[in-house]
Amino acid sequence: MQPSICIHMPFLQLSLPCTEAQQPRYERALEDVGALAVTLQDAHLDAADEQAIFEPGVGELPLWHEMQLTALFEADADGLLLLAALEAFDPELDWTQLRFEKIEDQDWERAWLDQFHPMQFGARTWIVPWNHDLPADADNPDAAVVRLDPGLAFGSGTHATTALCLQWLDELAGRGELQGREVLDFGCGSGILALAALRLGAARAVGVDNDPQALIATADNVARNGLAIDTYLPQDEPVATYPIVIANILASALDMLADTLAARVAPAGRIAMSGILSGQEDELLQRYGAWFDELRVTRQEDWVRIDGVRRA
Repeated sequence: MQPSICIHMPFLQLSLPCTEAQQPRYERALEDVGALAVTLQDAHLDAADEQAIFEPGVGELPLWHEMQLTALFEADADGLLLLAALEAFDPELDWTQLRFEKIEDQDWERAWLDQFHPMQFGARTWIVPWNHDLPADADNPDAAVVRLDPGLAFGSGTHATTALCLQWLDELAGRGELQGREVLDFGCGSGILALAALRLGAARAVGVDNDPQALIATADNVARNGLAIDTYLPQDEPVATYPIVIANILASALDMLADTLAARVAPAGRIAMSGILSGQEDELLQRYGAWFDELRVTRQEDWVRIDGVRRA
């Protein structure tokens, strides 16, 4: 078994105030320039009473009208370069109140585990922390249970984009369209989607991610679940087609990788894409309409999933 990822090191911390309406745009920009984690807190709390929210639970959005947004970057990240990248990514946002500071070691994995609880998606799919007892409803032969220890920022199911993808896989399984199939999880992160697909009846899963640490997180979670996933960096991925492809990455990456992702879906195969903010879907619908029919948009909170069928 691969060792689990324990995030215990110094970081460069970025902080800035924002409103609830602005938060998705700020968070998307920070993730695009490489933030390892983003947390939110009430802008009016005293420091002594401060309590961060790592990711709201599914169906919950406990945000405040005014909040303090904090992002973590590698300790050796260049603050000026990050600021330039953020301003270039979304120049309409106010970056003038941004501040940086170096912070000492903290056990971020422990803090994450305190926030993570068993969650159900669709009819059968359950995501359960590796060290948590099974809920009564998940303790039955029909439940598709994934035991997860994603480490920091690789995907736990609590974010709406991951929830949308898990619900789609659960729907496919309910219609018998996942049984015995091969699945490609492009941008696999913690491996959560590939693992859920296997638990729901897929015969084989392949995970691709451009972050070697994500592949380590996937390998750790694969071992915890006693399953097998073939994982690759993009440059090492064998050229193949799959009846089921799922990609939970940013809209900008979905646009850039449209040719690649379309080529991975077998004729009459299905694709699901998320990581798309509400308002970004029209351009992607037009882009992927060159290859896919029956394109459908599903929304949760401020996020969107697009799914469709590959034209023969």
